[in-house]
Amino acid sequence: MISLIIGILVSLLVVFFGTPVLIDVVHKLHYGQYIRQDGPKSHQIKRGTPTMGGLIIVLAIVLGWGASALYRFCTGGATPSWSAVLVLFAMVSMGLLGFIDDFAKVRKKQNLGLSVRAKFIGQFIFATCYAVLALIIPTKSGFPSAQAGMSFIEKPFWNFESAGKVGAMILFIIWVNFLMTAWTNAVNLTDGLDGLASGSSMIAFAGYAIIAYWEWYHLKGAGHEGYAYAVSDPLDLSIIAVCAAVACFGFLWYNSNPATIFMGDTGSLALGGLFSALSIATHTEFLAIILGGLFVIEVMSDIIQVSCFKLTHKRVFKMAPIHHHFELLGWSEGKVVVRFWMIELLFTMTAIMLFYGDWVTRSGLLL
Repeated sequence: MISLIIGILVSLLVVFFGTPVLIDVVHKLHYGQYIRQDGPKSHQIKRGTPTMGGLIIVLAIVLGWGASALYRFCTGGATPSWSAVLVLFAMVSMGLLGFIDDFAKVRKKQNLGLSVRAKFIGQFIFATCYAVLALIIPTKSGFPSAQAGMSFIEKPFWNFESAGKVGAMILFIIWVNFLMTAWTNAVNLTDGLDGLASGSSMIAFAGYAIIAYWEWYHLKGAGHEGYAYAVSDPLDLSIIAVCAAVACFGFLWYNSNPATIFMGDTGSLALGGLFSALSIATHTEFLAIILGGLFVIEVMSDIIQVSCFKLTHKRVFKMAPIHHHFELLGWSEGKVVVRFWMIELLFTMTAIMLFYGDWVTRSGLLL
C-alpha cells in the first residue's frame, strides 16, 4: 500500500510542478497547437495554445512508478518486473511517435504532421517489439508478461498456441498491432475538447488500477481464497495504472477549459499505448472494450461517418468524432466534456462489476 501511495504522490507532484515549466518552455519555442480548419469555428481561438503536454504525463508516470520501485527495492529487495518495463516501453515508444508527429506539426506550422504511412510503420515496429519481448522474456513470477491468445477475463477463449509456436507468435504480433493501433487512434480522436481525453483516461486507468490490484491480491500461488489469476506482476501494473490516473488528474488542472496546454499526440498516443499494453498484461483485452467504452464510441462515430458518406454521400453526424456533433448542436464545450466523463465512468463501473462478477462465478463464491 505504501508503494502505491508513493507512486501517487510522486506522479502528482511531477505533473503539478512540471506542467507550468513545460508551458513556459513551449511558449518560448513557439510550439503552439494548430487547429483543423474544418472544425468548429469556436476552436480557432485555441490556436497557439502550447502543446506536447503529454511529455509531462509520461514523465510523471515513469517517475511515479520508478519511485515506488525504488522504495520496494530498498525496503524488501524487490527488483522491477519485466512486465512493468514492457508496459512502460509501450507507453514511451508510442509517446515518442506522437512527439515526432507533434514536432512535425509545429515545424510545418499546420495541423498535419507525420504521414499515415510513417505513423503506421512506427506503430508496427514498436508494437511488434513489445509483442515479441512480452512472449519470450522470462519473468520472476513464473507467468509470462502476455499470453498468446484473446481473452475477456484471464483465460483466453482463443489460444493461439493451437497454431504452433511460430503461428502463435505471428498471430500474437498481428493481434498486438491491431490493439495498439486501435487504442492509440481512439484516444487520439477523443482528444478534441479541453480535458476530454485526459479526464476520460483518468477514469479508465483508475479502473485498471482496481482490476490489477485485485489480480495481485488473488494471484495464483498467493494463498488467498477464491479464483486465482496467472498474471505476471500485477502489483507493478496496478502502480503504473494508478500513476497514469493521477498524472491525468493533475494534468486536468491545466488542461480543463480553457486549456493552457494540450497533451498533443505525444500524450494521446502514449496513453493509448499504455491502455492497450495494460489490457494485454492483465489478460483483459475484450473487457477493455467496455472499460474504455467512450473511446470506442468516439472511434466508431468516425468510422460510421466516413463509411456512410462514401456509400450515400450523406453525413450521419454534423461532424465526427461525435463530441463535435454535440458542439454543433449547441452544447457548450464544458457540457459535452462533463457528460462524456459521466459516460466513461459508467463504462468503467460496468467493466469492474463484470470483472468482479466473473471472479465470483469462477471461484464458486456467492455474493
